[in-house]
Amino acid sequence: MSDALTVAERRRPWLLLAPTLITLAVLMVIPMIIMFTYSFHVYLGNGRDQPDFYLGNWAEFFTDGYYHYGIWQTARIAAITTVMCALMGYPAAYCIAMSRFRRKWMLLLLLILPFWISFIIRTLSWIHILGEQGAINATLRWLGLISEPIPMLYNEGSVIMGMIHFLLPYMILNVYVSLEGIDRNLVSAARTLGCTAWQAFREVTLPLSLPGLAAGCLLCFVLAAGSYVTPLILGGPSNFLFGNLVFDAVMAELNWPMGATLSMVLLILLGAIAAIYSRYMGLSRIYKGLSR
Repeated sequence: MSDALTVAERRRPWLLLAPTLITLAVLMVIPMIIMFTYSFHVYLGNGRDQPDFYLGNWAEFFTDGYYHYGIWQTARIAAITTVMCALMGYPAAYCIAMSRFRRKWMLLLLLILPFWISFIIRTLSWIHILGEQGAINATLRWLGLISEPIPMLYNEGSVIMGMIHFLLPYMILNVYVSLEGIDRNLVSAARTLGCTAWQAFREVTLPLSLPGLAAGCLLCFVLAAGSYVTPLILGGPSNFLFGNLVFDAVMAELNWPMGATLSMVLLILLGAIAAIYSRYMGLSRIYKGLSR
């Protein structure tokens, strides 16, 4: 009887997890396997491919410097975006966390309010801000500061600006969660021991908030590196990311095998970064930030 109860107790967690595991398998694992299999198909042209164990797609990726440049440019733009989000997001998160405003939830509501608007519409709005007839150029010409429009669109700067607009709330939320978890008595104790406000922040608050900052950096980097809409709308021909190469292979060339190969490469690279972070930091901070 006891053995039967033991077997039932062992099965119970798996039975409870079964719906989640089945959902993950159907929506994530199986599509990834199909995509990996597609990377070995032979592209016949005109959107047609033939199942085969063909290594030409992978060989093309490893030998074509254009794809290597795409990885380098993606990493560079994603890193710049992440650093800018960290520099801009930490002070904002600190102000929200340390605010004595009773209805602090209203500040967080204002922070997530842009998510109620479509991401594409928010990205397109930058055309009316940075364009030749946009708000900035129109204001500068009205003030008589310029005679000709300043080119601010379709370059790397506009792509990074659009990325920051999209990713900054993620950074602020992760840092805010980390700051909210710090015991205020630690800061008070540091002040009573002779620390100035800056020293207390540098020695107590900043080190304890670094896990949240690291989680925000990981999230911003991964989302920026996997983006293709922002460069497509705000970037020029040379301001592409690796996601744009996948988009072009699948949608423009109808080369699904090559698109699957590039997708797997991007998945492996970003997955490796997330695995390294999880090994040393853990992913729980990201879950807490996204659950706000």
